[in-house]
Amino acid sequence: MNSLIVLVSGLPVLSAMLTHLLAPRLGRGVARISVGFTLLTFLSAVALLVLAIVGEPSQAISLGRDWGIILFDPLSSLMAVVISGISLIVHLYSVRYMVEESGYARFFVMLDFMTAALLMMVTAGDLITLLISWHIIGVMLYFLLGQDTRSQTAYRYGLWTFITYRIGDIPLVLAAVVLFHAYGTWSLPVIFEQLGTNPDAETFFGLPVAEAVGALVAMAAFARSAQFLLHIWLPYTMEGPTPVSALMHAGIVNSGGFLINRFAPLYIHTGDVLHWVFIVGLFTAVIGSVLMLSQNDVKKSLGYSTMGQMGFMIMECGVGAFSLAIFHLIAHGLFKGTMFLSAGGVIGEARRDDGIPKDDLYTFVVEREAPKVQQPLLVMVGITLVIPILVLVLTHWWVAPDLYQRQGAIILLFFGWVTGAQLLFSTYHMKAANPWRLLGLILFSFVVVVVGYTLISHAFDQFLYNDPEFASQLYRAAGIDIVWFDALVVLTTIIVVLGWVRAYRVEKLGSHIDQKPTHWWMNFYSLIAREFYIIDFYSGLSRRLLAASARLNVWLRWG
Repeated sequence: MNSLIVLVSGLPVLSAMLTHLLAPRLGRGVARISVGFTLLTFLSAVALLVLAIVGEPSQAISLGRDWGIILFDPLSSLMAVVISGISLIVHLYSVRYMVEESGYARFFVMLDFMTAALLMMVTAGDLITLLISWHIIGVMLYFLLGQDTRSQTAYRYGLWTFITYRIGDIPLVLAAVVLFHAYGTWSLPVIFEQLGTNPDAETFFGLPVAEAVGALVAMAAFARSAQFLLHIWLPYTMEGPTPVSALMHAGIVNSGGFLINRFAPLYIHTGDVLHWVFIVGLFTAVIGSVLMLSQNDVKKSLGYSTMGQMGFMIMECGVGAFSLAIFHLIAHGLFKGTMFLSAGGVIGEARRDDGIPKDDLYTFVVEREAPKVQQPLLVMVGITLVIPILVLVLTHWWVAPDLYQRQGAIILLFFGWVTGAQLLFSTYHMKAANPWRLLGLILFSFVVVVVGYTLISHAFDQFLYNDPEFASQLYRAAGIDIVWFDALVVLTTIIVVLGWVRAYRVEKLGSHIDQKPTHWWMNFYSLIAREFYIIDFYSGLSRRLLAASARLNVWLRWG
């Protein structure tokens, strides 16, 4: 058991060392070593997850006196499988994708070190190990993004990532210092135990330690998960190799969600912090989705899509659904990793073809005009508004009858209703010879997704936090006054419905409405087109930092 836990983090380091030493002798065949060790790492992680599922108790292995603690628990075992699995896929994809690139062996060495750092982060049982792995991830990502040393744009955007990560490191370092000063230990299990015994015993500048540390940890998570104002590094790091983009969007960007979950025992006592986490996540989800729709570059659009999804994940943490956030980041990691690896192939194919090949599928999808038969509007409105919420309510009542006592669960159900209603209403605009058949298929898919998502998320809740009281405490910490909560839900519902009504009027009246864009709308569009001018700030900051480093270099050389 103990050796298996050590192997999960140690195998990628051994792989990196052997890959580097044997590269001059084996040439490009050295990639097989890296892939083989990554496969062994994945199998070891799967074995640990199986042990956790069958009920093996959590334990910590100390490799040093005060730090170097490796923690085995359901969260670390699950994340180890996700990271090693995604890393294995990226390794296999890179064997052929990177064959014509310079620094072939160096790339696999850095990829192995990145895998090791990610695994060390999710299995860290003390603050020092967590900080070291947290920092190494940022450094290795910088070098991976700059794999092509001839690309100035890759270097520039890699520098943006490095700056953002260093900004995010500061709050986490401060949080570690505050916790050590308050409890006199680096061990996370010991800290959480003392915190649960007396959460208000220590203060930091007049604030309870839990409140101060919770805010600092959240800020560190915001930087790594590309929350608004700290997000610009994510969509602009597409100049790096496609495998790096896949690993970054499928694994590295999830570090923020994992960090908040690791400190879940602390957030039981930080209700106000969770409210701010929810606001930041909601704002990021909206902004990321808007910016995604305004892009004409496929990889950049996927980058903003990841930003929006990370905002939704952070929002789930803000409502107390910590286990659901873990499920979200796993599902998104697998989905987005596949999308990026597929995007690389699509881009390569497009570069070899100066036009769109007109095959039978293209002719059917693009050029065929099927007769348009529309359902009655009132019938569609009734189906759109009623059926999704019935599906959601009945499904969640079947899985967890007490779910509706939690405000966070109600918020998630509300977003599910909006998504389902929008999906069904889209059938009103689609061209189909048999619209009722199309509607039935979409409704069936929606039911399958809702039921599957609910069952899996409930299983995650039972696996990660098998104490029902602990999960209830998280939801209660994220709750607000019931009057304000009901008012916000009603107001948001009215805004959504009015938006649908306006969209219908625009479609029916056509050019008779909004023929001339208003001044306000044009200003808003300008903000979106310039990406809220945040990129200008990053460009100016990077230029000033490079100029300052050049002056410092001259001063150190001649001073």
